[in-house]
Amino acid sequence: MGTVIPLGDASRRPRHFAVVTVLIIVVNAWVFLLELQGGDFFVTRWAVIPASITSGHAWITLLTAMFMHGSWLHILGNMVFLWAFGPAIEDAMGPIHYLFFYLLGGIIAMLAQVAGSPASTIPCIGASGAIAAVMGAFIVMFPRDRIRSLVWIVVFVSIARIPAALLIGVWFIIQLLDAGAVANVQTGGVAYLAHIGGFVFGVVTARLWARRRTNPMQ
Repeated sequence: MGTVIPLGDASRRPRHFAVVTVLIIVVNAWVFLLELQGGDFFVTRWAVIPASITSGHAWITLLTAMFMHGSWLHILGNMVFLWAFGPAIEDAMGPIHYLFFYLLGGIIAMLAQVAGSPASTIPCIGASGAIAAVMGAFIVMFPRDRIRSLVWIVVFVSIARIPAALLIGVWFIIQLLDAGAVANVQTGGVAYLAHIGGFVFGVVTARLWARRRTNPMQ
């Protein structure tokens, strides 16, 4: 068994402090503490229930659910991934555009999951869909960057610099083959369709963003 944990972009240093990425992490931590206090009632109230969405209710949960997590391991894993890829995308897009991109990516990801199981009553939570959008944008904008990563194989632990295209590409293939390998939590989690939906949104948005930067008059 092996694990690769991305720690950050080793190829570039953002020009500005990633204030929005830090703010998102803080909000996720705050909401998780509220979950611990509120228990099942809090989760049921603010998580995405696909059957409720398809019946036209609780649309606000498409936003709130992306700040919720099912366990300490779930939130820690997601925030590590966000910190590894978020600052570079925030720096490229600017804080305001990046915030809207992140939130919209999370909503699109949740809708993709709802579309895959519209009658489900299992709560869907997690930032993985929004983070998948960030990773999709990263592979378009900075495919040649090397990601400082913790590589753990059985008892062997090392720090390696892995090309972003390889690391994110393999991650995406896993999402296609494994139902929710990253965000699988006891509450139902955000399954693989959310990851795929968020990732595709990130790729498309980044390509449009790059085209706009290249041809500003279009």
